Amino acid sequence: MASQLILRSADFFPRPGQTVAVADRYPQNVFAEHTHEFYELVLVWRGNGLHVLNDRPYRITRGDLFYIRAQDKHSYASVNDLVLQNIIYCPDRLSLNLDWAAHIPGLSDEQWTPHWRIGSTGMTQARQVITQLEQESSKNDPLANAMAEALFAQLVMTLKRHRFAADNLAAANSEPLLDKLITALSGSLNRSFLLEQFCEQERCSERALRQQFRTQTGMTINHYLRQLRICHAQYLLQHTELMIGEVSTRCGFEDSNYFSVVFTRETGMTPSQWRQRHNEAA
Repeated sequence: MASQLILRSADFFPRPGQTVAVADRYPQNVFAEHTHEFYELVLVWRGNGLHVLNDRPYRITRGDLFYIRAQDKHSYASVNDLVLQNIIYCPDRLSLNLDWAAHIPGLSDEQWTPHWRIGSTGMTQARQVITQLEQESSKNDPLANAMAEALFAQLVMTLKRHRFAADNLAAANSEPLLDKLITALSGSLNRSFLLEQFCEQERCSERALRQQFRTQTGMTINHYLRQLRICHAQYLLQHTELMIGEVSTRCGFEDSNYFSVVFTRETGMTPSQWRQRHNEAA
């Protein structure tokens, strides 16, 4: 068995003992499964890809936010113009008198949620802070580390203020239309989604919304929703003992035969083969 790829702090932090840094991914290419010697925040700005975190697949696009611990294993695959930023940090080096664990999911031993979404409002504010953070973290003067940590604290608070659960449509109601649509799609995994009905409710042009979605994500709306459902099916097949028909229903497919056809086309394996392969690898 191949040894686990570990990303070393010395290769990613410009200076020894540095607390926080910004790693741009313009674009993020396919990256094999790995862990780190550091923690990271991942913000997705554009495009799409498959992000597998601790064996759970996520179809990611604009506005996705992840909190990743050093021991978490993750990888990127099936990327399409995927643009993201990693804010990398070492918790043991944080010196500001702040209850970091109360604001960063995963720092405490309690149950935590690694995947969130952040709308356009929060993305704009976060990008401004990250730009300053990137500048400070690349400097080499005596105050650079302290300034970078202060900006990191501001970023952490900004993300906490604006983040919401990926399927929380109520939280996305104050966000621009594209954010509301992406959130509505995430909340429709187990039921049909009618774009015409969504556009009528939001009083918007269906054609314009389709075009905006494709420009920002690199996918059609139908393709994105199908990918979300397939990712959810992969998770259920691997982590539950539900029958294939029940998995199909929980992923929004009324016909289990059609579900099997779509799943096989997208993954190259039938649902049963997927389950068997991943159970054997566990």
